Amino acid sequence: MAMAGDPLSPRLRTTLFGLEFSNPVIAASGTFGYGVEMAPIVPLHKLGGFVVKGLSREPIRGNPPPRLWETRGGMINSVGLQNVGVRAFVRDKLPLLRGCGTRVIANVFGYEVQDYVEVIRVLEDAGGVDAYELNVSCPNTKHGGMFFSSDPRLLAEVTREAVRAAKRPVIVKLSPNVARINEVARAAEESGAAAVSLVNTFLGLAIDARTRRPRLGAGYGGVSGPAIKPLALRLVREAALAVKIPVIGLGGILTGEDAAEFLIAGASAVEVGTATMADPQAPVRIAAELDDFLREQGVERVPALVGTLEWPS
Repeated sequence: MAMAGDPLSPRLRTTLFGLEFSNPVIAASGTFGYGVEMAPIVPLHKLGGFVVKGLSREPIRGNPPPRLWETRGGMINSVGLQNVGVRAFVRDKLPLLRGCGTRVIANVFGYEVQDYVEVIRVLEDAGGVDAYELNVSCPNTKHGGMFFSSDPRLLAEVTREAVRAAKRPVIVKLSPNVARINEVARAAEESGAAAVSLVNTFLGLAIDARTRRPRLGAGYGGVSGPAIKPLALRLVREAALAVKIPVIGLGGILTGEDAAEFLIAGASAVEVGTATMADPQAPVRIAAELDDFLREQGVERVPALVGTLEWPS
């Protein structure tokens, strides 16, 4: 089937935290590998960018299988942040990404503030990355397992130290599993974040009624996909109203019109995750469909659509 629109249309060009993007559709962390694996089947230069899977100080094997379960309208996963570790990424993956023609964003995580700082330090020494995205949906082992994402003070601390270590923009990826998204979004902004991205997955549980056991090897997992889109849109709007830095929206985006809804809600760009599990070229297709939508609506450039939601009086 012929692809609609043009993912490299001038209508789609946008600028975020001082970086130009060919379009506002970015492949999300966790579903696009390290980008290297996708290069043979996805024209990377037609993406606005992609976020590599989470990188830690040392390699992590991840959770026991099964790790994925398809739900109605989405999926639930518990991969456990499996990754090769930042040094192996720099040695084996990053050289293959240089010259890929799009923005490369490194997702960074850890269990102590110093973990984040060390991963960024290694990446800074290597070069080849355009920005960092902090996954703060991790338990802080120095604070009794409290999640960075759930406490504005912890989130501010890790953001502040990451920003100090980085010469490149730092995006903070917010969890939806909080009481007030505006408070954590503002904590990220006040601590120097260049942008926030949301939402990460919702904590969920899938059960096999016949065995009376969880469907996933680790028990709980993260819910993503189309079923969470209305929840994600609400949180993106609330975050966009709370901060002046760019908001990157994600959660259940399958089409160009889905992406447009996030922009209208206040996002300046979007990330596409679960859709790539069924169609690795989904982010490119979605960008092309967004171009069609803008043309049909008479919108000349992406920024003109951002935050245009007309709220009921």
